[in-house]
Amino acid sequence: MAVDRRTQPIERFWPYADQPEEPTTDELAALDPDLHAALFGPRDRPFSMTLVFPRFEGEAYTLAVAMARTAAEYREVGTGDQFRHRARFYTGAALQLRDLFDLTNACPDTEVLIDDRPIPYARELWLPLLWFTLLR
Repeated sequence: MAVDRRTQPIERFWPYADQPEEPTTDELAALDPDLHAALFGPRDRPFSMTLVFPRFEGEAYTLAVAMARTAAEYREVGTGDQFRHRARFYTGAALQLRDLFDLTNACPDTEVLIDDRPIPYARELWLPLLWFTLLR
């Protein structure tokens, strides 16, 4: 009978023996895109823009969270002051992204990520370029 060493505690590594050997889906999703590409190869995902925003005061917050939850991918990360809402949008959802950005833009900690990366001038250049797709 074979012994499964992954579930058997090892005394010299006791605090770490109960940890799973494979990363969870949430851990994989939180990986830096460059690290993920190095470990597993590039992701097969279309171009995306992600809006990351913290909690803020006002009526707009409730509406912003509801709108973020309708995004193609939505996650809540962090705790306390580091809590953030992450909403990923693909190019077909430019109108949803613009509406959510209008609600969260006043918050100085709102970030715009291009394919999960912070890119210079994402707010000033990339978002307006995406708004041009709304003219169709």
